[in-house]
Amino acid sequence: MTNVTVNFVSSDGETTVSAKASEGDNLLTVAQIHHQPLEGTCEGQMACSTCHVIVDAADFDRLPEASEMEEDMLDLAAAARRTSRLACQITLTAALDGLTVHIPADSHNMQIV
Repeated sequence: MTNVTVNFVSSDGETTVSAKASEGDNLLTVAQIHHQPLEGTCEGQMACSTCHVIVDAADFDRLPEASEMEEDMLDLAAAARRTSRLACQITLTAALDGLTVHIPADSHNMQIV
């Protein structure tokens, strides 16, 4: 399996965590393994927007288009932007190696004590 690197930029822009993942991994799962504040309350069922990320503009066109259902959930996300996506809907591929996503300022994982 091919390794894929994902860069998570903190909401304040001060910290970048580079995470190694494998092709086929889900971005939300990778984020949680690397202690990023993405709650994923619905566990990837696309019933919430607590895994909202802002994809770096330079990388956005490398992603497959969001489904209509994902677009509807992003309408509920605070501070959504043109390059917003739900991390639970991004499956990593070799073509996404080096993907950079920004954690929105309103992200708080309430599951972490």
